[in-house]
Amino acid sequence: MCGFCGFTGQIATPEEILEKMKNKIIHRGPDSGGSHLGNGIAMGFRRLSFLDLEGGHQPIYNETRDMVITFNGEIYNHQEIREELEAKGHVMGSHADTEVLIHGYEEWGEDILQKLRGMFAFVIWDKKNETLFGARDFFGIKPFYYSIVNGNLIYASEIKSILEHPDVKKEVNPLALENYLTFQYSVLEETFFKGIFKLMPAHCFTFKNGKMDIKRYWEPVFEPDHSKSLEQYVEEIDAAMQDSIKAHKIADVEVGSFLSSGVDSSYVAACFKGDKTFTVGFDYEKYNEIDYAKALSEKIQIKNHSKLISEQEYWDSIPSVQYHMDEPLADPSAIALYFVTGTAAQYVKTCMSGEGADEFFGGYNIYREPHDLLPLTRLPRPVRKGLGAVAKKLPKMKGKNYLIRGSKDLQERFIGNAFMLNEEERERILKNPTGKYHHMQLTKPFYDKVKHLDDVTKMQYIDIHFWLIGDILLKADKMSMAHSLEVRVPFLDRVVFDVARKVPTEYKVTKENTKYAMRQAAHRYLPDMVAEKKKLGFPVPIRVWLKEEKYYNIVKEAFHSPAAQEFFKVDEIMKYLDDHKAGKADNSRKIWTVYMFLVWHKQFFGNAA
Repeated sequence: MCGFCGFTGQIATPEEILEKMKNKIIHRGPDSGGSHLGNGIAMGFRRLSFLDLEGGHQPIYNETRDMVITFNGEIYNHQEIREELEAKGHVMGSHADTEVLIHGYEEWGEDILQKLRGMFAFVIWDKKNETLFGARDFFGIKPFYYSIVNGNLIYASEIKSILEHPDVKKEVNPLALENYLTFQYSVLEETFFKGIFKLMPAHCFTFKNGKMDIKRYWEPVFEPDHSKSLEQYVEEIDAAMQDSIKAHKIADVEVGSFLSSGVDSSYVAACFKGDKTFTVGFDYEKYNEIDYAKALSEKIQIKNHSKLISEQEYWDSIPSVQYHMDEPLADPSAIALYFVTGTAAQYVKTCMSGEGADEFFGGYNIYREPHDLLPLTRLPRPVRKGLGAVAKKLPKMKGKNYLIRGSKDLQERFIGNAFMLNEEERERILKNPTGKYHHMQLTKPFYDKVKHLDDVTKMQYIDIHFWLIGDILLKADKMSMAHSLEVRVPFLDRVVFDVARKVPTEYKVTKENTKYAMRQAAHRYLPDMVAEKKKLGFPVPIRVWLKEEKYYNIVKEAFHSPAAQEFFKVDEIMKYLDDHKAGKADNSRKIWTVYMFLVWHKQFFGNAA
């Protein structure tokens, strides 16, 4: 796990600029650094070493030194690819997985991507053709940002590195803010910084003569196969997971594992056969998973290291969290993740984690909604819409939200696990709303691709392309790298997905539980209390805190800051805060969404509006 940066074009003092860019991401790779400066290209690298600790320093060159690569990630099948390349006559200079990428690109070009198993973002400079080729992994585990200024490409593993380039102007993108208020994360390809973009997962690019050619090289496709029994799927899931965990454990350093009370991390922890697990919690019974984790650790005979996060620690860490995140993220659990990665980093350099299980195997509680809403969704659409319209006018009462949600089509109501502010609400609180985009405009191209599938599978597909990328994997990468810790995610493996994509919905979501088939596989290693435990996530007591005078005043101060006055109607956002404190409504997540943006803005733009 590392970080890279670079730029094309001729510029004064390229060494000095590259060094500044590298220093901004030194937390991604404190072990060593490297640079390549050539005619029209500057490439920088920071290394956190796991394989071939003595060799493997980047940038790495091919035999003739007319190609050079910087790479962030891990290629888990690099040994097999290496043997294939050596049989074709390629000569490797180290045992690092990076080498299979550059030699593989020499041999197969873009087709090397189809052979890879792992997480990656990389760039290769082809000196002969004066071309940059780069790619991001299948699910978006590793980040890649870029900007094109004056016909030159500026890129990095983190946005803060790109901002060090003198040609990049730092400016807030109001479209990103507007849509963030609905999704709770940066959902557009253009980031919160105008002119800086994300390379999306499963995409590669070629940059030549000032032109960027981006294409998709792979796509996750769900094809439910009803010909197999539940028992067969359980067997296949477990076999794929055991294989993936084994592959993800390959390292020349010790590997640990995160452990919550949930089945995903517990399954991984029980199978990875390491010595250390890591857990955090809060001093509130509903928000503390430490006792669960310790009990399981004793049962599977692994040492558990835990940390109880105090209120003060949590709130004090928020500015640092938003700085490392690069873009605002309103998921309160990101801060809990910041602490668990910090705890793990005291003992190991890399950790297993359970991300991806919910999206692949149908784990989120909201995936039960299509079944729960069946009595309404079976009604003719005009009848449903009428019921919803009547329900909206009713006072707060049991069943009101059920009628409203049931009146909406799936595309209207589901954009992922978070739906913060609708278009009317964000228009009401923003000082200068653009009205671009409606949330259905963003999700429609993806819904269109899976219109032949059942609603639960559609929801999984949306989550893989939105929630997983924008929230889950963003915080996993940024919070771990803030502590120079690598996170490995064995569920997010192509071999595992090849099994998951065929599992029918009746084996994913049942009346009893979610992730049904996967839980049956986990049962082989876990006690019932864990294998059957309902999805909880990383619970954080912000609902409670925001009613307390101390934290109410902290947020109130931010809501009256120059930045708040620039972007928001202060009276409207204060109404959210005051109504929450008075117990009139639970506005905690909406308040948090606005507050996280303001904290982020202060980190990158200071106090001035």
